[in-house]
Amino acid sequence: MATRKLQEALDGWNSVKSAELYGINAWGHGYFQITSDGFVAVNLRNPSGTVTVRLHDILKGVHERGMRLPVLLRFSDLLASRIELINQSFAKAIADYKYEGIYRGVYPIKVNQQQQAVLDVVTHGRKYHHGLEAGSKAELLAALAYMHDPHAYIVCNGYKDTEFIEIALNSLKMGLQTILVLERPEELELIVECAERLKVRPRIGIRVKLSTRVGGKWSDSGGDKSVFGLAPSQIIGVTDRMRELKMLDCLELLHYHLGSQVPNIREIRDSVKEASRFYVGLAKEGAKMGIFDIGGGLAIDYDGSHTNFASSANYDISEYCADVVEGIMTACDHEKVPHPTIISESGRALIGYYSVLLMDILGTASFETIEAPQDIPEPIPEAVANLMDVSKNLRTKNLPEYFNDAFYYREEIQKAFRDGHITLRQHAAADRLFWHILTRIRQEVPKLKYVPEDLLGLDDAMADTYYCNFSVFQSLPDAWAIEQLFPIMPIHRLNEKPERSAVLSDITCDCDGKIDTFIDLHDVKKSLPLHRVKPDEQYVLGAFLVGAYQETLGDLHNLFGDTHVVSIHIDEDGEIEYEEELEGDSISDVLSYVEYNPAEIVERYRKLTESAVKAKRITPAERREILAGYEAGLRGYTYFEA
Repeated sequence: MATRKLQEALDGWNSVKSAELYGINAWGHGYFQITSDGFVAVNLRNPSGTVTVRLHDILKGVHERGMRLPVLLRFSDLLASRIELINQSFAKAIADYKYEGIYRGVYPIKVNQQQQAVLDVVTHGRKYHHGLEAGSKAELLAALAYMHDPHAYIVCNGYKDTEFIEIALNSLKMGLQTILVLERPEELELIVECAERLKVRPRIGIRVKLSTRVGGKWSDSGGDKSVFGLAPSQIIGVTDRMRELKMLDCLELLHYHLGSQVPNIREIRDSVKEASRFYVGLAKEGAKMGIFDIGGGLAIDYDGSHTNFASSANYDISEYCADVVEGIMTACDHEKVPHPTIISESGRALIGYYSVLLMDILGTASFETIEAPQDIPEPIPEAVANLMDVSKNLRTKNLPEYFNDAFYYREEIQKAFRDGHITLRQHAAADRLFWHILTRIRQEVPKLKYVPEDLLGLDDAMADTYYCNFSVFQSLPDAWAIEQLFPIMPIHRLNEKPERSAVLSDITCDCDGKIDTFIDLHDVKKSLPLHRVKPDEQYVLGAFLVGAYQETLGDLHNLFGDTHVVSIHIDEDGEIEYEEELEGDSISDVLSYVEYNPAEIVERYRKLTESAVKAKRITPAERREILAGYEAGLRGYTYFEA
């Protein structure tokens, strides 16, 4: 202990500074922290209270059980905490405003359809009668297998065919609170026909298109261009048709959806105000009503900035709940309409904290060149000689000028090489010299009182590349597809100052397989502070808040499949319990996903090896070893295995 404190005093770095650097206390929401000895830890609950567990200790147990990185950790305790938080926050707002309705949450299965995730939602949400939302027939079938609580809602969104509607109506007959939400006017006639045939009174909702638009990456979910929901004229048409059919008592629910990750509370308030007018209008038309479904949109503060930036939120759950309750109550009281049950379809806010992806670094590459090359072959070309003069005469006072000169002469060298006037060895030496000059300029920049614009991006331009054992497309698809920011940081060595700046590359052979934007309290960083990887060290990074969407959106780019998954719990004695271990996809698995028959390809390869034996290229003994290696490869993990 004394040695560690002495080292901290000497290098001026400790876990507190690491927490500030990576912002973990801002985005971790109390679930994640850095311990005093420099490790990322997760705070989990058991009946005795909160237990702080180092991710490094969990990883050790994963390794001992035979699994290698990358691995996805799931924490059901964090999901339980989020379900509790939103339900208690709505309960408090309802009590504070003396609201006369109740709250019932539903979890949208599309956010994470994995069986373990849905089971954990149902298990931990039972005491709050927290229900499920299904946007497809498959999701409805999954919901009905797990949601048997007669007090919880099952909300059916999305396009519906006859079979979808019949399954929903049959569940209603069995006592479940299943509601069919109209996405298109045409769905009403189909519901009516099925209900008459099954002799059941349907429970129906209407999804409305709001004029309110929101910021963020999912703004197209609202407004006139939204592909879902009914316009005001269509709502009146449906209402009149239901009146004609004497079914206004079946119209119970109003639903709208702004989009995922709404960062600005003002837009949430505006949408509640507008939607409330639709709700009271339908009640005045004679519809039964009684349920107000505000959809999703409750945001996660991924970067901890607490702003209306797309990856943040300028509000917390308590403010969100209070504004929703007050907005609905105000509209209903004004029109003397009873306060409805409030439903929210929060998915990201519930399950985002649920999962952490751990990945190790396989190697690094750096532009940094400390030593100038001494082996430039003669005769030295003019452009190379000029670059050598830049290196020789470089001083702090002439940094901007010589910075531009270095780029100019580099372009001249590249042109001369293309034209055949410079040899490959000369070109290689000149390239090392160029990066040596930039390395020195980078070291001198902090000495300047004023940093010219040309030099501002030098750190990012010279960032190292850290090669990570994962696939962006499989495990963090939103980082690639929509530039979603996720907190990423090392899970150990956090009492040491990270002296490198890096971008992350995955192991796919795709230039898009990288992460080069990172969270920051004030802006977006173009590189991530990391430690220099030690020889024979397993340097491990964690990508946090990845529980929402990432698992089911992932694709098989380069045939990298699902990672290993381990569900973590803390038992009554405070010990780590590995509740469920799911092996990641084998190569055989992913080949079968893209229509290969593993048995067939083994046979085809066997024929290749046999032909090689007949041609005397290999011996029968070598054939046996080669074929065994091929079959072992098919059984292996799709990711790098040491």
